[in-house]
Formats: sequence, C-alpha cells, structure tokens
Amino acid sequence: MPDNDHRYLQVARTLRKEIVDGVYPVGSQLPTEHELCQRFSVSRYTVREALRRLRDDNLVASRPRAGTLVVPRPTSDSYVQDVMSINDLLAFATGARFAIESSAMVTVDDELAGRTGLASGDSWLAVRGYRQAEGADFPLCWTEYYINRAFAGVGRLLQRHEGPIFPLIEDLFGQNIVEVHQEIAAVLISPPLAAGLKVQPGTPALEVRRTYTTSDGEVAQVTINTHPASRFRHAMTMRRVRG
Repeated sequence: MPDNDHRYLQVARTLRKEIVDGVYPVGSQLPTEHELCQRFSVSRYTVREALRRLRDDNLVASRPRAGTLVVPRPTSDSYVQDVMSINDLLAFATGARFAIESSAMVTVDDELAGRTGLASGDSWLAVRGYRQAEGADFPLCWTEYYINRAFAGVGRLLQRHEGPIFPLIEDLFGQNIVEVHQEIAAVLISPPLAAGLKVQPGTPALEVRRTYTTSDGEVAQVTINTHPASRFRHAMTMRRVRG
C-alpha cells in the first residue's frame, strides 16, 4: 500500500504540473482513466486516487459522461480569507509593506532547524526583511520566509509583490495550502535585530511561526515573524458548541 500511495502522488504531481504549464488548459479534458493507466503503468485505483487529489486541489472536476475537466482555480483572495478564518491567521496592519533585506538559498543548520522545524542539511529559499505600516516611524516586525526549494521560483516575484506569499505558490504551482500550523513563543530581541526594529536589545518579543502544508503533505513554507511585545496583539473569539 505505501508504494501505491507514493505512486499516486507522483501521478498527481505530474498531471498538476502539466495543468499549470498549459498542457491541459482550462476547459480541456484529461485523458481517460484507461489512458492514464497505460501512460503511467499503474492500476485504476492509483489513477483514481491521483484524480481525487487534483479535485481536492480545485484543478479538475469529474462530470458524468464528460470525463475529467480542467476548471478555473478560485481566486487567491477568497481562499486566503477561508484559511484565515479556519486557522486564525493574524493580519498585519493595512498597507504594511515588506522591505526585503536578503534573499538567498540557505542550508538549514542545527540552530535554524530548531527555530523552523525544518530538517538540518536541507536547502530552502530564505527571504528576510522588515514589515512596516505606511507612515509609521518603526517596523511592525522582522519577517523570515523559508520557501521549499521546489517552489523557489516565486522568489523572482517578491520585489513587486504585496501580501502573503503562499497564494503565489498556489497559483504558480497548482498547489493548495490545506493546513497552517501556528506557534507563538516569547523571546528576547538580539542586538542586531534590535537596531533594525528600533528597540533596546533584550526587549521582550513574540515570535510567531507558521508552517504551511500542501494537500500532498509537503511543507511549502515556514514563516517566522518577530514582533516587539508592544507592537503585537492576538485576538481570538471562542464559542461554546452545544450538542
């Protein structure tokens, strides 16, 4: 069974890339299950699981007597709102700008592995900089993006991009971010970071780490935002569910 599971993910990734690259444009029909079985030398079960994954990613729809059709993806904005409401993502102040200080491929060392949860020795695209609200005299936070090297192509778009990065990954690579895990920890700001944030070294801060996972179970990116305590507020509403 694990081999079959691994194989259907391979088939799904290949078809997903072909859809994103325009081999199968919106409105076109994918090959039949029988044709896909022959092409990939897999069972009908494997093909059906791969197509189910593409449906979960909102890339295709299966219709009676029409086969499997490539469909338009929902807009990123509407999806972002869904994720924010489900996973309690925190919004930055309206108009907050991300000023990139550095962008480069890095190899995860033990210290970075501890901060990000990523495996030591792996290579990730690291994009780092400050977020600052328009008209503010100081940054809101220090932001670090660690992007899976499979999606590092988004890096060339970031200088002109505002807002979250993960919708770019979804749109460019046909992925769906289905889970965002968030952790908040208390830290003290280091001297180098203190200068950029315009606070005293050792100032208390909150470090917010979010791990974004695709429907394939792959980590697409890890984001770490370091907020001076005086510039951060986390609001949450909880409702009693009555059975």
